[in-house]
Amino acid sequence: MTSDFAGVMGVSDNPRSKGPWLPPRWVIRTAWAVHRGLYRLTGGRFALQRAKPQKWGTMRLTVTGRRSGKDRPVILAYVEDGPNLTTLAMNGWGEGDPAWWLNLQANPDAHAVWPDGERLVRARVAEGAERERLWAVWRETNKDLDEFASRRSTRTDIVVLEPRAG
Repeated sequence: MTSDFAGVMGVSDNPRSKGPWLPPRWVIRTAWAVHRGLYRLTGGRFALQRAKPQKWGTMRLTVTGRRSGKDRPVILAYVEDGPNLTTLAMNGWGEGDPAWWLNLQANPDAHAVWPDGERLVRARVAEGAERERLWAVWRETNKDLDEFASRRSTRTDIVVLEPRAG
């Protein structure tokens, strides 16, 4: 299981590493299990937060499993960019891409639910100037973003979720 919230908050197996403190991976995994449980128990009325200026929100994104073909819901951090929602594809700042992002790469169509509504979306990776602009937006939500990202050996993709017709 992976989560962007974990990535924004960070993860570290070495509490003595330099830079901002990152909780151990088991803490992140437990927090997200509780978060998903609250979402289910309250029928979605609790556990999603609205994004605000300089603060990311939380949304529920349902993707299609690339092998199973089944719906795979995940709670992710997001910021709005006009009509689009954006999120970071990190694996708790650990190595590798999160499963939800691998699933979206195989099938980019998904369903997003956030406090202001829900919609069908199509995912794509931000590139070039758009990526730089969106990274700066994400940096405003977490002053340690560059430090966290530097702990990974691969680039952290910014995923743009564009509205699509039903």
